Amino acid sequence: MAEAVCVLAAGVGSRYEGSTPKLRSIFRGKELVRWSLEAALAAPAEVHFVVIGGTEIRDLIPVGFEVLENDRYQSGMASSVMVAIEEARARGLNAITIGLGDQPGIGVQCWTSVCVSRSSPIAVATYDGKRRNPVRLADSVWGLMPTEGDLGARELISSHPELVIEVACDGEPFDIDTLEDFEIWR
Repeated sequence: MAEAVCVLAAGVGSRYEGSTPKLRSIFRGKELVRWSLEAALAAPAEVHFVVIGGTEIRDLIPVGFEVLENDRYQSGMASSVMVAIEEARARGLNAITIGLGDQPGIGVQCWTSVCVSRSSPIAVATYDGKRRNPVRLADSVWGLMPTEGDLGARELISSHPELVIEVACDGEPFDIDTLEDFEIWR
């Protein structure tokens, strides 16, 4: 069973009003996006993708990732998810575990636990019972994913609870969307 791990790092962080682009901002000693990239890279998968577009971050991407470009990043997160799914499908992969580049508190343990949870087509990380990223999607559900907007897999998860297994994780699943978020969690 060949699988992928993918970090979504496309977009310009329009709600973030810092002097440096959000994903390049230094958070707890390193660029924000590096936290997610390094944790995801340690997860067990045959291939590791990062979807980029908008903010240039190629120089921050560790060796071991394949870069996928999303020219439609402005249309929402679903377009980045579809870029990753289309590449996984083209390679004949069986599943993809997806997380976000602006969630630095999600560590290796969670990425790994979600990646290896294969008893249902969808595995979703939970923190104190709340569903968050990352999410593992088997190829059998890729066709059910929304192709537009910012909901990602949330819509699929809520409309097909019978396909979902929850994976308890440690970590802090906060998003850094605004400068205020950045200051709170710094």
